[in-house]
Amino acid sequence: MLRGAIAAALTPLRDGGAALDEDAFAPYLTFLAAGGVDGTLVLGTTGEGILLSLDERRRGAELALDARPDGLTVAVHCGAQTTADTAALAAHAAEAGADAVAVIGPPYFALDEAALLAHFEAAAAACAPTPFYVYEFAARSGYAVPLPVVQRLRERAPNLAGLKVSDAPWESFSPYLVEGLDVFVGPEALIAQGMAAGAAGAVSGLASVYPELVAAAVRDPGQAGEIGAVRAALQRFPFQAAAKVDDGGVSRLDRLVRLPAPAQVSGDRRRLQ
Repeated sequence: MLRGAIAAALTPLRDGGAALDEDAFAPYLTFLAAGGVDGTLVLGTTGEGILLSLDERRRGAELALDARPDGLTVAVHCGAQTTADTAALAAHAAEAGADAVAVIGPPYFALDEAALLAHFEAAAAACAPTPFYVYEFAARSGYAVPLPVVQRLRERAPNLAGLKVSDAPWESFSPYLVEGLDVFVGPEALIAQGMAAGAAGAVSGLASVYPELVAAAVRDPGQAGEIGAVRAALQRFPFQAAAKVDDGGVSRLDRLVRLPAPAQVSGDRRRLQ
């Protein structure tokens, strides 16, 4: 089960973003653990997972799981365009030893409730009994997961443990604080409010670069004020590329993203730093 501060990890790439940088996974996860986070979500939005091939996603999950320092939980994002691919990735993550599996709704097509429920149910079954989390992010999937789908999924998937919710503002986030499910805050600006309302923690893209700031904010929401300004500064640039410029000294990550993710940071590098 996931708890506390979770870093939505970057994915180390090489060859201009065309291949996984396998040697960089271990030092990067060590950097995250040293920053005080409780765990990491790999191959999600921050990790460009949707842009990687299925083989790369399997290999990336294996590298992260093999490299995890003691005490660091690793959740694997397995959301994909089709149910078959999603279920295959979820099954692989569970077999490889993931502490949890997360799945976003498939992008592009606006699925009805029955289709979306069947999709999540298949993914949860594929990784059972590994804890399963619905990843709600309407801005990326193109639609919000209806609450009745979450409620019915609880009846059909015994391993449903909770949700990561990246919707903002608060009025979009708060309906997902469902009693009995662990909810993790995605938007850093909502960490303090979310924790006060009973959230189990935060899964933060900012923690991929500043794990110590997010860990402190989750453990003491009174310290959450600074992270909003830091996130706003990074958001002026393509986020993944900007995060890889300021990567805590893990220089292998520098600016390499998978196309078509926007990568133009070099002209603004001095301003970013």
